[in-house]
Amino acid sequence: MRIVKELLFDSTTKHGRRFDLFIQLLIIVSIINFSIQTIPNLSKNQRLILNGIELFSVIIFSLEYIFRVIFSGNRIKFIFSFFGLIDLIAILPFYLSIGIDLRSVRAFRLFRLFRLFKLLKYNNAISNLRKAFVDVKSELIIFSVATVFLLYFSAVGIYYFENNVQPEAFSSIFHSMWWSVATLTTVGYGDIYPITIGGKIFSSLVVFLGLGLVAVPTGLIASSFSKAFKDDSNK
Repeated sequence: MRIVKELLFDSTTKHGRRFDLFIQLLIIVSIINFSIQTIPNLSKNQRLILNGIELFSVIIFSLEYIFRVIFSGNRIKFIFSFFGLIDLIAILPFYLSIGIDLRSVRAFRLFRLFRLFKLLKYNNAISNLRKAFVDVKSELIIFSVATVFLLYFSAVGIYYFENNVQPEAFSSIFHSMWWSVATLTTVGYGDIYPITIGGKIFSSLVVFLGLGLVAVPTGLIASSFSKAFKDDSNK
């Protein structure tokens, strides 16, 4: 019982860190597997392999969720917590076989990696340049991760909006990634673009989110540079 609690809830121990890293790796494998499954014209054997990976992932995620509920100090609080709900939503579609695939929600669980960041120590006394980046390092990491998530989820979203009407341009999530990059960076090459009403509305939201993701880190870095140089001049 103590070992199980250590694995599930204590990422400061060796076994806890290893278990956390295993779960994070399995999440990434599951997301890649989910994306590959959207590629058209996969062979029967390829789909069997992908389905096997999905089954293995769901079994592990299900056991993890069950054990977290059982060994949680407050079961009701865990079940209705943010990560508790994410864990449940991540496995429910497999069992319910509902029409909307929510497996991509598993990406939110990668935020658990930030628990490991508490073990890291930062050295802030080397140079103004390094200090400026160190001061906003956590914020930059958060926005970098958010950018990757937004890139993936925008590709998933536009794929479901446009795949039926533009099967060649948006034939899979991987093909939709190019549209996500061009839209989030506001480049807009115009080689592929949404034609459905839902796709256009979704694209507008992605553009505004992309502008925010670029503007906020730029402001943080500029403010940090200014503060670092000001502190140095006052010494």
